[in-house]
Amino acid sequence: MTNPEGAYSSVWSAIGWDGHKCLSSASLHFDRMRRHSSRLGIDFPDDFSEQVSSLLGVVSVPDNRNDDPSQDPYLMVIRLTSEGVVSATGAVNMKWPSRPLNGISISAPTWEGNIRGTKHGDYGPYQEARVIAENNGGDVGLLFENGCLIDGDRCAPLLLDSDGVAYHSPHHDGALDSVTLDVIKPYLEMSGVPVRPARLTLGMIERSSEMIVCGSGMGIKALGTIDGRKIGKPHGPLFSISQEAWSKRVVSSKFSESR
Repeated sequence: MTNPEGAYSSVWSAIGWDGHKCLSSASLHFDRMRRHSSRLGIDFPDDFSEQVSSLLGVVSVPDNRNDDPSQDPYLMVIRLTSEGVVSATGAVNMKWPSRPLNGISISAPTWEGNIRGTKHGDYGPYQEARVIAENNGGDVGLLFENGCLIDGDRCAPLLLDSDGVAYHSPHHDGALDSVTLDVIKPYLEMSGVPVRPARLTLGMIERSSEMIVCGSGMGIKALGTIDGRKIGKPHGPLFSISQEAWSKRVVSSKFSESR
């Protein structure tokens, strides 16, 4: 069940972190938080990045380090509350399998207009989707609404259609405007793969050449099945180009001179 009051309580983002003072693509995350805070009616402080920078040296580093070179060692959850409080918390960045992932279809939570597609304060329905997927033998929950794929519980889906175009669900349909997609899109387009928003219908999914899911924690992962049904050919060109793009992602110089 969705909680509008909880949703308006904060805006947040989980950012790749090296355990010291380096955040991956921090400016993209901060820009998204600024956009989403406006939609949620939360005042975004002018000195937000400076406040985050002051917190980096005092955040506790999790005991478990992710040593997968395709992922960041840790995550840092940056949150801005409706009262204007900025906080930072270190989090474990779970290691994902190298095999194609299995997705489980789940009904997307229904939010009112301003909340839809934002990184808001009520993350409960997405955590529930993750638990449902794992309890049914899946790796990720894929959120569907009216027969269309909207989003993932911790990731953004991207499919390569038979026409050679990579499609993602549009933001106005409720999809999160993914930082990871922002990072890999220029590389895909320079490689001859246009990236466009579209309603991801079941027909498009069934005829797709391949699908990936991507996020700041997982990086780029191939999607092999949805509800046990095979989807395209995993680890194809969409995955390869996206993986290469992700490995070259920008690290904000505001917090560290080098990675």
